[in-house]
Amino acid sequence: MSDDMTIEMRIREVRAAIAAARARRVHVPVEAPVELIAVTKNHPVEAMREAIDAGIMSIGENRVQEALDKAENLEREVKWHLIGHLQTNKVKHAVRQFDLIHSVDSLRLAREINKAAEKFGKVQNILVQVNLAREDTKSGVYREDLDELLMAVDALPCVRLQGFMCIAPNYEDVEECRPLFRAMYELFQQAKQREPRTADIRYLSMGMTHDYGIAVEEGANLVRVGTAIFGARQYNALGV
Repeated sequence: MSDDMTIEMRIREVRAAIAAARARRVHVPVEAPVELIAVTKNHPVEAMREAIDAGIMSIGENRVQEALDKAENLEREVKWHLIGHLQTNKVKHAVRQFDLIHSVDSLRLAREINKAAEKFGKVQNILVQVNLAREDTKSGVYREDLDELLMAVDALPCVRLQGFMCIAPNYEDVEECRPLFRAMYELFQQAKQREPRTADIRYLSMGMTHDYGIAVEEGANLVRVGTAIFGARQYNALGV
């Protein structure tokens, strides 16, 4: 990716790579669509506007407060995705701002989201984050605890389960992500087949700048891409 490329050019490049990855699918329907989420953590509002004007419809943020600050200045309609870890003391703000929360990793958090959504008169769409690799440094429910959590979430009236998120380890050889992504797709398909009563399971959020091609090949239909669109993060240039 050249430094002189515009954000619009980078988005076209990422979309072309997604299309190529879809064409390489073996275990997943080739025609199944993929939604690109532009991850804007530590990138200025001006860059976000440029991306949205170039066709981005979904923005991913890691931190609730940063999203709230940017939303006040963005002057664009967009779908907001929370992709970072959500602390319980930020839940009410997250429910107010975000269309889809990717990072639900416990029943306690799901209950807090349900409580806040009820106060707002909203049904909050969520994904459950699964830690298939059992990494201590990442959030997410372990596979053996997943079914119990899904059953409990199904009983919450103001929460709607829409699928799963996972984050692969940062392997030096990105091909090592493939078995994990494939296993996650199998879990996603199994959940759809026995879809809980209140669920609407449709999203599998996998893949970031370094591994989204493999994630798409293995069944991701939401990919979270930041650096490939915006370049390196600008830690002192939020533009808000």
